Amino acid sequence: MDAAQRDAPVSPLERSSHTAFIHNNTLYVWGGYQVVAGQDVVLPSDEIWLCDLDSGMWERREMTGDIPPDLSGFCGANINTKLYIFGGYETAGYSSQMFSVDLSEPCCSWKRVTDTKGTTPSPRNKHSCWVHRGRLIYFGGYGCKTLRELRNTSSSNFTLEEMSWSRAVNEVTLCKGWNSEVNVFDTLTATWSMPETQGSAPSPRGCHASALLGNKGYISGGVEAAELDMFCLDLDTWTWTKLDISSAFAPLGRSWHTMTPTSDHTLFMYGGFGTNGDTLNDAWQFNTQTREWTKMINPHKDKPRTLQNAQHLSLAAVNLYLLVRVFHTACLGRDSDVVVFGGSRNLRIVMDSMVILRLPSPHHCRDVLIFQTQPYSLSRLCEDVIGQNSELLRLQLSWLPSKLQRTLEKRMSFFSASS
Repeated sequence: MDAAQRDAPVSPLERSSHTAFIHNNTLYVWGGYQVVAGQDVVLPSDEIWLCDLDSGMWERREMTGDIPPDLSGFCGANINTKLYIFGGYETAGYSSQMFSVDLSEPCCSWKRVTDTKGTTPSPRNKHSCWVHRGRLIYFGGYGCKTLRELRNTSSSNFTLEEMSWSRAVNEVTLCKGWNSEVNVFDTLTATWSMPETQGSAPSPRGCHASALLGNKGYISGGVEAAELDMFCLDLDTWTWTKLDISSAFAPLGRSWHTMTPTSDHTLFMYGGFGTNGDTLNDAWQFNTQTREWTKMINPHKDKPRTLQNAQHLSLAAVNLYLLVRVFHTACLGRDSDVVVFGGSRNLRIVMDSMVILRLPSPHHCRDVLIFQTQPYSLSRLCEDVIGQNSELLRLQLSWLPSKLQRTLEKRMSFFSASS
């Protein structure tokens, strides 16, 4: 990727393969790439974008400190307002560096995480992370190991795809491939560990989706399979379970999709790149108790809401093409909403006799999709009604407590910008 063309006239919000999270109903977005003049351009590491989901206003914040290099395929995870970035691919190759930043501080300053205990995982990208009890638990990905590291790795945990000689790494042979390792970073003690897992583990993979429910981490997709698979790791006993699902009711196999917990036993899966070669727009719910998939049929023309505009979020009509999405993020929002941001609407794969290529797509997104997964509370419904009728009810705002006034003023701003 080329990071030199950042002054091109493209919206700074358009991006794919970024990281995002929600805290106090504010969406935080960092990193990723967009396409400029047909080339992938990595977005700046010294800025982060915040979107107030009540008012729809975007804000850009500058970042200082140990700025991470230009990265693709990194994994972002947050504990409250502290963001961690681990791994990815940079100009020098695959990375095993970790960076952190506390976004609650007035000055957002990156810190490179050093002086850690334990063995740092091998360099990788396209991996995932669960956050559990102050620990960052990483799974899978694609990267490189030295020949010595490979000899000490179980063959079931690493699928070798390529070997190369590298002078950049002390003139050793690098072995590149997919892994199914579980690596744990304890943020309180700054200690890396690799627990010994048991049970029916998933095959080595990357570009998969992951989600956490209670003390169980779930993994789906990221492999060439006709139907989407599902695995569960108990984070107390480190035992893997493969969830048996009837192929007649399973979604199409896919990669680069998202999976979001919406209740104590429900996962919401959206989009991705199908094993049939299509970029997908379907949404499914998985019940972890019954182990059943349910395809979501949307009876409402105004949901999901599509929110787009560089300064405000605007309500827009939705069609199926707009909902096609890959390389996006999906976060759990207020009232169990699933908040999808960015991504691409058109991933194209070109195959010849030697290589498979991903063509850069001009259809990168800057919009936010909000999927309502359950009925709203009476309070939420009243807020939206007042927001949609601001001219009629604005004079009565002064009768309300100041905190509620501020909330309703944001909702009025939101629906005013949407009209």
